[in-house]
Amino acid sequence: MYARAVAATTTALLGTTALLLPPSDVRADDGRRPTVIAHRGASAQAPENTLAAVDKAAELGVTWVENDVQRTRDGELVVLHDDTLQRTTDVEEVFPGRAPWKVKDFTAAEIARLDAGSWFSPAYAGVRVPTLRQFVHRVERHHRKLLLEIKDPELYPGVEKQTLELLSNEGWLDRRHLRDRLIVQSFSADSVRTVHELDPGVKTGFLGTPSVADLPAYAAFTDQINPSYGSVSAGYVSTVQAFTGPHCRPLEVFTWTVDDANTARRVSGYGVDGIITNQPDVVRDALPAV
Repeated sequence: MYARAVAATTTALLGTTALLLPPSDVRADDGRRPTVIAHRGASAQAPENTLAAVDKAAELGVTWVENDVQRTRDGELVVLHDDTLQRTTDVEEVFPGRAPWKVKDFTAAEIARLDAGSWFSPAYAGVRVPTLRQFVHRVERHHRKLLLEIKDPELYPGVEKQTLELLSNEGWLDRRHLRDRLIVQSFSADSVRTVHELDPGVKTGFLGTPSVADLPAYAAFTDQINPSYGSVSAGYVSTVQAFTGPHCRPLEVFTWTVDDANTARRVSGYGVDGIITNQPDVVRDALPAV
């Protein structure tokens, strides 16, 4: 209720001013440096969403790692971006008669047989699709932080509860992790809302660019609005940040997927809180020191 009340009041105050902000103006530098998040791990240097990509992100000194969660036929949570195994594994060779090779049609044991590294480079031949449990263990080992995306939740009823249960079992829902080491996001507003309702302590993010008129509703259940970099402006970022989210803090903006120095500097000038990138070292080096 507090988030709704504050957001509604802010909307009224912003109604005649925020929308007048020039869409491409760069905000005055407030001394903040955006957080850099390794998209699917350091996915320009290692096969995406693998333990090797987590290792590479840690090697580069990147604090935050992003990943994607899907579910197998027998109910195992695995880390994979696509809902099909075709692009990033050798599934067509190992299971040639199983088209269209959907993740939900394969057991965890079958997926564990697949090579998820050779498509990227021969140096990564034999790398496997990790389970979510294996992935969070690797993130923990490197003392990294996790931006977890629930992918295609409409395909996997109950995946939000299952994901939170696994995170809890692996020690990721304690006070230390909830304070500043975990964010759960999705392109589905319903999925983000479900995560918030199941465990209000979890920091959440919505992937998209809601209209300003819709921001009060989002502020009731999400802590971040995370849009594509091509859809943001300084005006939109500052308008989002004027709302108070469910944890009584200003909404944040993590933008994606920024892979070059010029774009990184541009969105940093907009005042974004985080930049999600396949090239975390490039983006980090492009940002001004604080």
